[in-house]
Amino acid sequence: MKRLNITFSTLVFMFANVLQAAASVPQDVDHAKAGHEHSEAQVQAMHVHEADEAPHDSTPEQAVSPQQPEHEQTGGVRLTATQMRLANVQISTLEKRNYKSQLYAPGEIKANGYSSYVLSPRVDSIVVKRHATLGQHIKAGAPLVSLFSAEVASAQTTYRLAKAEWQRVQKMGKGTVSEKRLLTAKAEYEVAQSQLVAFGLSVRAIEQSADIAAEKLGEYTLYAGTSGAVLSDNFAQGQRVNAGIELMLIADESLLWVEAKLSANQTIEIAKGATAQVKVNQVLYPATVIQEAHTIDQATRSRVVRLSVKNSQHTLHPGMFSDVYFEFATAQKVLAVPEQALLRNPDGDWAVFVQDEDGELISTEVELGQRFAGFREIKGVLEGTKVVTEGAFFVASEQAKGGFDPHNH
Repeated sequence: MKRLNITFSTLVFMFANVLQAAASVPQDVDHAKAGHEHSEAQVQAMHVHEADEAPHDSTPEQAVSPQQPEHEQTGGVRLTATQMRLANVQISTLEKRNYKSQLYAPGEIKANGYSSYVLSPRVDSIVVKRHATLGQHIKAGAPLVSLFSAEVASAQTTYRLAKAEWQRVQKMGKGTVSEKRLLTAKAEYEVAQSQLVAFGLSVRAIEQSADIAAEKLGEYTLYAGTSGAVLSDNFAQGQRVNAGIELMLIADESLLWVEAKLSANQTIEIAKGATAQVKVNQVLYPATVIQEAHTIDQATRSRVVRLSVKNSQHTLHPGMFSDVYFEFATAQKVLAVPEQALLRNPDGDWAVFVQDEDGELISTEVELGQRFAGFREIKGVLEGTKVVTEGAFFVASEQAKGGFDPHNH
């Protein structure tokens, strides 16, 4: 019985040793893997060390030229002479020049206040008849509107009596009429006549007022004081209008005003006689600065610069909005290209197409500077560089067809 117990204990001890040996196998494997990885790391470190000590030999294609532009260049494109002729691709050599910089301001077309004529009654009246319509071009002295006023009728009656009295005393000799009576009659006649003039009656209408056979006392007609177009007619026939109200506005549209509004913080000086471009409906009109306000508009917080613009074709009309571009000469010569020569590259940066010595057109990134009249200052290319100034969009489309990698990968 004792022998069996020893044998059983021995078996248990042997089984425990087997289990311990099996558990030690993965650890040995992990140690082996760690040793292998450590060996590989040592090998890689040796390779790096050898690469650092090796001389830096490179092929000409890999060498970086000291004259290489700082800005990124994309793949080029070649065009035949026929393609360039049909697409009107033009290449120009960049040279520094003096340009005119631009300052933008919103503007509005206005009637020329110095050649405009406002038609208004000088006494409370009733509109009897209109003789001109909105937009009609009329000559100076043309009838515009007929009115009726009880005050005018009373003044005409007074004038008629005063004139008759003045004519009567003139026919009488000085021995018959005293000097005082003669002067009084003359003064009353002149006052009555001046009253009709103040009411806006013409010389002819005043003379008709003295005619005993004249009818329709109180009815009078207002005439145009200048030639031009009827820009407004704010009344209707039969309407009662007060003295001083604007009935019509007559303006000569051959020379109009443009009121440009600059920021109140804009300190640039714009001299009288300075030139500018007024843009209306995508059409540019030359303009000249004639006045500048010395006060700030309280509503818009802007200062007004007034310009004159010729309107010989009558394409401009008061009330139109416009874009005003003031022009100033640059202090020094700069490199610039036409606006249509600039395109966006695949990275979204501005670029131009530069022609290299082999005739290849390469898209080259540039930085933009001042804006001029139709031109834009560029930086990043040298003077004497040949650049595509016309047909850049066609060149870009040909480049896209070629499938060039924008990063030269």
